[in-house]
Amino acid sequence: MSEELSASRPAAASFTPPFTRSYARGATDVPLIEQPIGAFFDVIAARQPDHEALVSVHQGRRYSYRELQREANRLASALLGLGLQPGERVGIWSHNNAEWVLLQLATAKAGLVLVNINPAYRTAEVEYALNKVGCKALVTMARFKTSDYLGMLNELAPEWAHGLPGQLESVTLPHLKTVVWIDEAGKGDDQPGLTRFSSLVASGNPDDARLVEIASTLKATDPINIQFTSGTTGFPKGATLTHRNILNNGFFIGEAMKLTPADRLCIPVPLYHCFGMVLGNLACLTHGATIIYPNDGFEPLSVLQTVQDEQCTGLHGVPTMFIAELDHPRFAEFDLSTLRTGIMAGSPCPTEVMKRVVNDMNLGQITIAYGMTETSPVSCQSSVDTPLEKRVSTVGLVQPHLEVKIIDPESSQIVAPGVSGELCTRGYSVMHGYWDDAPRTKEAIDADGWMHTGDLATMDAEGYVNIVGRIKDMVIRGGENIYPREIEEFLYRHPKVQDVQVVGLPDKRYGEELCAWVVTRPGETLSEDEVREFCKGKIAHYKVPRYIRFVPGFPMTVTGKIQKFKIRDEMKNQLGLEEDKTA
Repeated sequence: MSEELSASRPAAASFTPPFTRSYARGATDVPLIEQPIGAFFDVIAARQPDHEALVSVHQGRRYSYRELQREANRLASALLGLGLQPGERVGIWSHNNAEWVLLQLATAKAGLVLVNINPAYRTAEVEYALNKVGCKALVTMARFKTSDYLGMLNELAPEWAHGLPGQLESVTLPHLKTVVWIDEAGKGDDQPGLTRFSSLVASGNPDDARLVEIASTLKATDPINIQFTSGTTGFPKGATLTHRNILNNGFFIGEAMKLTPADRLCIPVPLYHCFGMVLGNLACLTHGATIIYPNDGFEPLSVLQTVQDEQCTGLHGVPTMFIAELDHPRFAEFDLSTLRTGIMAGSPCPTEVMKRVVNDMNLGQITIAYGMTETSPVSCQSSVDTPLEKRVSTVGLVQPHLEVKIIDPESSQIVAPGVSGELCTRGYSVMHGYWDDAPRTKEAIDADGWMHTGDLATMDAEGYVNIVGRIKDMVIRGGENIYPREIEEFLYRHPKVQDVQVVGLPDKRYGEELCAWVVTRPGETLSEDEVREFCKGKIAHYKVPRYIRFVPGFPMTVTGKIQKFKIRDEMKNQLGLEEDKTA
């Protein structure tokens, strides 16, 4: 989608604060990058070949920009050696490691489309994902904790056990011809029919002339990445993103953080998700900064240890990660004085948690980012210069070269500042489309190029956006519209509350009632009566949750997104509630 405004739309000067309607357009003084990822990375590597590019702490591996470039080229050559052609799909089914970012760069250089497979997927899900996009090759971890990835693949295609590397044939996975498993420098049991990652890399030539030839044919608008959205109904959709989508988004995210080569960013968020891959890897690589992985999966102690040992200047995370770090029993032991910036995103960022992160973790320049996979992902972000009160209460301003508007879901008219409506985004970041799914693409992106996010938001007179919930999350109790986010923000103020999630449950009298799941701070006890007394006189009576449960945690995805539908379903089962079918 083009970021250019049509002649029928007003000029940018018409939309400087104070806004009279909820529409904003980002700055355009810094031009968009119109190079493919590989070419842009090569420029950065040539500028600072000896600067540290990657540290994978749990693997004990370090790469300079020159070394990372050379290994990525070697891997790209090896992928071509498998017979893969530009435009074909290569899957990655793995937690965080050096192999992940090497494959990210190598596929971009070879013109292959990287398909991110959720490490939480099981057999039916991975079968669907691989077949949906026709993956020709898959790179996978052998196993992780209780997940046996090779075991699941062998369950799907037992005939592989008798095959030869590069000659896989499966009825269940007909497109997949090569499976590469990530070994530890050649260590590990042999996997009949499968290829070791270390052996594959060794087969490549970093000076392969084919890479130069392919580079000359690649365009910034070529699809380069497919990410499956975590929808709550139906099969996941494969959001297809281009070089231009994710490279520019990574660059402008880094600009908001004021990243430089001196920065060292700790990335504990999953790489299979845009948060790790774009807000992490590409934000660093476009600014010559250093990528640091503290572990393969999130573990708060390893994050704190890595920040101290590697003198990290930045730290990413979803709110639940920051809460786990702040509340770790050994938190006070670590020196976090080198920290400066980072991003909190992935789910609504509680104001009280933001304040603790700023005050207790030395993250005075932390930013908030908002977006969705289909917009590469970030549409709005606060910057290091955003006033603190705006940084802890909004998701910032529209990103450069993008437009956002907030519309009435019924009339599609742009609403006035302060009025809630659906947030829509338009510009370079809007996805190429859902893979092989034109009808669902058309549902999401309208004829004028606006991506309809399904998120409810407000915009103030200065253009700052605040996410108030999902359209489907809004609770209607006795005719009153209630946004769970508002109730959550209020309950976070209670000194004994560590985390809270609010959902709506069916009710015969009022249509819906509120339910709060509360995680108390370590060592604290809390009662339902105490919570209600805390609410009394401070919020409207209809906003006080009828149902309150104290829980150790919430059901969530591997990216830290709370699965509210599971909370709702569990409570409905506990209480024997049924939806009102007459509504």
